[in-house]
Amino acid sequence: MDPDAVWLRPGQVAERAGVAVSALHYYESLGLIESRRTAGNRREYRRDVLRVIAFIRVAQRVGVSLERIKEALDRLPDEGVPGKRDWARISREWHDDLTRRIEELTALRDNFSNCIGCGCLSLVACPYSNPGDVLGRKGPGLHRFP
Repeated sequence: MDPDAVWLRPGQVAERAGVAVSALHYYESLGLIESRRTAGNRREYRRDVLRVIAFIRVAQRVGVSLERIKEALDRLPDEGVPGKRDWARISREWHDDLTRRIEELTALRDNFSNCIGCGCLSLVACPYSNPGDVLGRKGPGLHRFP
């Protein structure tokens, strides 16, 4: 452990990161961030957790699942602060998926009024809710919202 690391109390991290303390506990329960316990059994977080929380929040904002975020964070170095190269690698890994999402959202934005206006509510033909009837290939039953 880095003896020069700066440690912050949960309230300090929450205030600086713009999240609730309960969010810190939730992120920690998922293994997204880590804390240590003081002699008095109080949580403390390394200051560099603020960068990780910012990453989590931005990734969530653009629709990346917490599971995918955890996979990326698990590949960061265990010791020390993740560097520019680490974040650039994640960016490269997510590039194609994010580009696809942008294209889908752009198409939805540009055609949404037609979609609402058609009123078909077709789960087979709708290019937005079920493109190419991909859900029909999975067989009968609920596949989208199990």
